[in-house]
Amino acid sequence: MAEENIVYIGNKPVMNYVLAVVTQMNSGVTEVILKARGRAISRAVDVAEIVRNRFISDVEVKSIDISTEEIVGNEGTSSNVSAIEIRLSK
Repeated sequence: MAEENIVYIGNKPVMNYVLAVVTQMNSGVTEVILKARGRAISRAVDVAEIVRNRFISDVEVKSIDISTEEIVGNEGTSSNVSAIEIRLSK
């Protein structure tokens, strides 16, 4: 799997990520992976739904993987953060 097919979801507005996915799909990529952690998970779901319902109708959710990642903070403390990976394919 090529690294360029991955869109990392962060704190930017939802439409920025929608544009990134639509641009990749229109350039001939058949599968795009949305990756998000923590509070950005709901934004990743929004991106997937907006792409499917408003922009590219023949895109479907191929799979959704959820996991927990351990993040080590500045003080050496570790905390668990939920993560999601949504595969969109034409």
